[in-house]
Amino acid sequence: MLILNDISVRMAGRLLIDHANLNLPSGTKAGLVGRNGAGKSTLFKVITGEMPAETGDFFLPKNIRIGQVAQEAPGTEDSLIEIVLAADLERTALLVEAETATDPNRIAEIHIRLVDIDAHSAEARAGAILSGLGFDSEAQKRPASSFSGGWRMRVALAAVLFAEPDLLLLDEPTNYLDLEGTLWLEDYVRRYPHTVILISHDRDLLNSAVNSIVHLDQTKLTLWQGNYDQFERLRSEALELQQKQRTKQEAHRKHMEAFVERFRAKASKAKQAQSRLKALQKLKPISSIIEDHVAPFHFPEPEKVVASPIIAIESGEVGYTPGKPVLKHLNLRIDADDRIALLGSNGNGKSTLAKLISGRLGLQAGKITVAPNLKISFFAQHQLDDLVPDDNAIEHVRKLMPEAPESKVRARVSQMGLATVKMNTAAKDLSGGEKARLLMGLSTFQGPNLLILDEPTNHLDIDSREALMHALNDFDGAVILIAHDRHLIEATMDRLWLVRDGVVAPYDGDLDAYRSLVLADAKAERSGNSKISVDEGQKLSKSDQRKLSAQKREAMKPLQKKIQEADAMVQRFQKKIETLQDQLADPIIYSREPARATQIGKEIGYAKSSLARAEEEWLTLSTEYEAAMADL
Repeated sequence: MLILNDISVRMAGRLLIDHANLNLPSGTKAGLVGRNGAGKSTLFKVITGEMPAETGDFFLPKNIRIGQVAQEAPGTEDSLIEIVLAADLERTALLVEAETATDPNRIAEIHIRLVDIDAHSAEARAGAILSGLGFDSEAQKRPASSFSGGWRMRVALAAVLFAEPDLLLLDEPTNYLDLEGTLWLEDYVRRYPHTVILISHDRDLLNSAVNSIVHLDQTKLTLWQGNYDQFERLRSEALELQQKQRTKQEAHRKHMEAFVERFRAKASKAKQAQSRLKALQKLKPISSIIEDHVAPFHFPEPEKVVASPIIAIESGEVGYTPGKPVLKHLNLRIDADDRIALLGSNGNGKSTLAKLISGRLGLQAGKITVAPNLKISFFAQHQLDDLVPDDNAIEHVRKLMPEAPESKVRARVSQMGLATVKMNTAAKDLSGGEKARLLMGLSTFQGPNLLILDEPTNHLDIDSREALMHALNDFDGAVILIAHDRHLIEATMDRLWLVRDGVVAPYDGDLDAYRSLVLADAKAERSGNSKISVDEGQKLSKSDQRKLSAQKREAMKPLQKKIQEADAMVQRFQKKIETLQDQLADPIIYSREPARATQIGKEIGYAKSSLARAEEEWLTLSTEYEAAMADL
């Protein structure tokens, strides 16, 4: 259980949280949402003790283990599997002690404890987590220093998940994951046995993995039950009701003010006027609704319409080293109105394909035909480093329109969604979201026919992602999208291409089918089997269907075990209640042992509460199991 009582937090003189309260029961999966800069990450620092609160206090159970992803990714010569295994400090300490202990009793205690914490399966569990985050068995044996920073952050995430803390704090964990890793994490968090607080702007993750939303808004914390869609609906209804109440109160206030002004000087009405004046003074105003405005995205329309196909590739091969293509057998066509999302885990070649299509990389073999006068815009997160750190947004835009007056330059910057107060701010001092808006505006400045976006949402909050979604749907050109945001893909893209095993092919299934494929792949990897055919979720042979169904049923076994345990718990409490009620039914107990009768009554009450929780757990697990089996 986490209780925050009257908490206030200030950062660099700015009040982020003001006398806020929060009560999270154990086992809660909570999404912490709010605009960028609202103070979500700062709240994590208060919970972990890295930063003191200005006022108030908070309560956590004694000896609770809190876990969060390390700020610095591991870069040692230790293998990935060793780094993850070392995250379980108790297991590591016990294994070290077991090597030197001489007392037979202590040796027995060590081995009993190792059995209790399931130490014998530690390597398999660590390997399964790493596999889910994109590391195959060979990669798990490589030193961390051989991976880039983004991949090392995945190792840091794997380590904290393996440690399985009682309170897991995750701050934007999908920023360094691809769609496949995000789908796996979504499933993992949903099944996590302890409390989770998750900061994320990924709507699908917040809809699938959490059961409550903590909203940090206007320096206050509000707990809402349900997932993000439910929170959004309930909050909208609350805001609408609040507006109605405020309008009604304002009308009532004006009526009383008019009465006071009219009859204050009239002797026969003086007392009534004075009474209304006191009522006015005591009338507590209903706070006005303050909703931050989110600037829209704007993509300029191309000057000339280009006929389809705008790009065609025949028997293409592309890569970085001669004779070693990353992708081959490319036979692709992109039309002027195509909306294509690229699927496939990192390292399979999605960005390589994007660079080929954008002209940043040439073919090693085959033929590519590009329509005349085709304008292509390419946006990738790593390009944020291309911004001139000391130049502000106006200076960046002026380079593209040197002859234009200041007013037109500022108007163009405004179209990019940067507030007036930010126009003169150096790029190095802009937030990640503001930098993304500026770079996106610069890259689309000339009005592209084809827009290529490689992970455009990493620094955008939920409302900004919605604004990007609307802009993409309003854009008349073609779009190629690489993103881990499932909601954005489903809302804006019409076609899916799967980049996998060195080839690119249309994927005819939807993202639900692809999610099943990804989770089945993870299960196959853990079992040491080969990955499932890329055609899974589309048109499967009967043999493949049976294979996939068998793998899904195998994946359901841990859930079945939990259901059986919950059912056993229900039966145990039912039996206990019956036994206690039989004891209480004996009238002699009230006269001979009244204290015992009272105690039995309390035990029945506790057992009934426990039974209700066990039944709820059984029902939740059973519903989840039935939904999963319905897809077989």
